[in-house]
Amino acid sequence: MTSLSKRQFLKSLVGTAALSTWVSLDEALASATTTPAHVLAHQEDFWTTIRAAYPVTTDFIQLENGYYSLAARPVMDSYLKHIQAVNSVSSYYMRTRQYDDKRVSQTQLAKLLGCSPDELIITRNTTESLDTVIGGLSWKPGDEAIMAQQDYGAMQDMFKLQARRHGIINRVVSLPNNPKSDAEIVSLYEKAITPKTRLLMVCHMVNITGQILPIRQLTEMAHKHGVEVLVDGAHAFGQLAFTMSDLGNVDYYASSLHKWLGTPLGAGILYVRRDKIAGLWPLFADSSVADTDIRKLNHTGTHPVATDLAIQDAIAFHNSIGIERKEARLRYLQRYWTDQVRHHQNITLNTPEAPARSCAIANVGVAGKTPAELAKTLFDNYKIFTVAIDSPPVQGVRVTPHLYTTTTELDAFVRALKELAG
Repeated sequence: MTSLSKRQFLKSLVGTAALSTWVSLDEALASATTTPAHVLAHQEDFWTTIRAAYPVTTDFIQLENGYYSLAARPVMDSYLKHIQAVNSVSSYYMRTRQYDDKRVSQTQLAKLLGCSPDELIITRNTTESLDTVIGGLSWKPGDEAIMAQQDYGAMQDMFKLQARRHGIINRVVSLPNNPKSDAEIVSLYEKAITPKTRLLMVCHMVNITGQILPIRQLTEMAHKHGVEVLVDGAHAFGQLAFTMSDLGNVDYYASSLHKWLGTPLGAGILYVRRDKIAGLWPLFADSSVADTDIRKLNHTGTHPVATDLAIQDAIAFHNSIGIERKEARLRYLQRYWTDQVRHHQNITLNTPEAPARSCAIANVGVAGKTPAELAKTLFDNYKIFTVAIDSPPVQGVRVTPHLYTTTTELDAFVRALKELAG
């Protein structure tokens, strides 16, 4: 789409006010065309323009973007237009257009992920996607699954439910905060595998520490033992530059779209490798599609379709910035503040020191303060919003800047940490 046609299209959707945001962004991007992403990551003037595209609160410093991050103004304006447009014709849209439009969103997402549209469905979030796999496998008593102590709690709960229901055995490993190498991580999981192991669940990026795991190497190792691999990619899609081919021959991959892709709340994805589709039982019955058709896993009933439409707007905004630029900036912001406190005697970082092993997310603790106390003090005394993580061995607050976060805000956060640490 040319620059002019994109503007015409956006104007038809969101009007002049939102269009001006895109025009400013276009101009900033055009001026930075030849600037390498890692250099642009440091250029505050450019990112000030990006910040202007988001409705950032002035009531506090928002450093908890990992739960759900702001949709940009053009995306949110389009979303509201979609709600109005669907409502204006109500059931006519639902009966004549919704599935074709959802297929467009699905196809665009598949292109971003680097897979076939026939291997991907749109869900409500990562939890739903992962549960679809965990609950859809034909477990037998004594089957084993492997996961990490640092994995998302809801997924561990789902595995515990399968243990109660089917008699499976869950083996839990604990990840080191500062692994010496990828081989150390791979070995950790490999040692937990037995002849009864059926599934290995791993995080692409650990939600409580930000650690990035070597998915390709883990997949190759697991497949060597005949074990399937389920990847929790909640925080990786839209934050890291990758496609499925970069991850090896992963069996299942799940993510949320309202975290780093910037869609409105309530959208996720599930990738199932084509040859694995037939082996999954749907959580909700659907007799209209074949067992080998991934749509069998996507019987959602009547749901808010405007969110599915807004995925296309979020992708357009995401692509206008570029994933390489996003990843470089997010890693820069995390390193900007962590490097300033990393060796403080009363401050503990629960995130790997090697730059390639993390991106936006980091976790920090202060001696003498529980995670809850630290999070409360940061908000009450400094108006900085984080989230407490009290999940031994990880104890601290998770800190998650986004593209609209400024280094000035991070300077305020660093000052607060140092004051509290003494």
